[in-house]
Amino acid sequence: MGMNNIGRIEPVHEMASEGLILLNIGHAVHYADWNYKNVNSPFARIYLVDKGEARLHLPDGVQQLSPRNLYIIPPFTLHSYECDNYYSLFYIHMYENQSLAHRILEDYIFPREIAATAFDRALVERLLEINPERELKFYDPKQYDNSSSLISNISKYAKLPLHISIETKGILFQLLSRFLEKAAPKNEISDNRIEYILAYIRKNIHRALKLEDLAKRCNLSKDHFIRLFHKEVNLTPTSYINQKKIEQAQLMLHTTDAMIKDISFELSFNDVSYFNRLFKKISGLSPSEYRATDLPEKNR
Repeated sequence: MGMNNIGRIEPVHEMASEGLILLNIGHAVHYADWNYKNVNSPFARIYLVDKGEARLHLPDGVQQLSPRNLYIIPPFTLHSYECDNYYSLFYIHMYENQSLAHRILEDYIFPREIAATAFDRALVERLLEINPERELKFYDPKQYDNSSSLISNISKYAKLPLHISIETKGILFQLLSRFLEKAAPKNEISDNRIEYILAYIRKNIHRALKLEDLAKRCNLSKDHFIRLFHKEVNLTPTSYINQKKIEQAQLMLHTTDAMIKDISFELSFNDVSYFNRLFKKISGLSPSEYRATDLPEKNR
């Protein structure tokens, strides 16, 4: 994808309908070959394990992946896979429109594992049935977790017949609802002013967001605004803004071929070195390391 526009991801937004978007679905069989490290994507994964065992390595521990269970990996979650025997699973990759002020996949803390019912499996099989040819051609994330694949899959979703699109979205929400039943909001926002500011930050994440300006939008003093924001969100406004800017940078690294310094400037960072340090602090990888894990082997 060319970089005439340095990083704003309007092509993704133009192709994306509101809400959840199916990227991939399929059934995979592995023989001790599902071993990939430092995977970090702007989309979520749901797995229904069929047979065998594998392990999911996350920043806060190891999750065993066992048959007849559903698992979810939220977007922007650094993780690794480990499998040393026979293992088969259904996989679903889904993307949530980043132009939305409120995003289910990012706004909740999900249980990693839930028991799958027969109806859950029927839903997954039906989703696969109505979305043929959406299976991965390669299982190595370096081969599919990149700009061209993401944009191509969003484009395919946008071209689905209306009845298939509606059923697909309905099944995605049904499966997600199984996790939401035991999920908890990341932030229980009780103050409408802070809820408004959170939406404003997300919609204006490319701008230089000054605390004085945000406070004025709430009709609060700067100090009062900071205290109220921290009380509601459990983060300082600056920490929250930086987190959302780095998540946007991750998406731009996936969906554009922009130079890292251009992404930094596009997100209103004046100091590229500071941007690089902040990116690594929040994501666990430097921007160049993150992009390297993103590129197909032949392009590296």
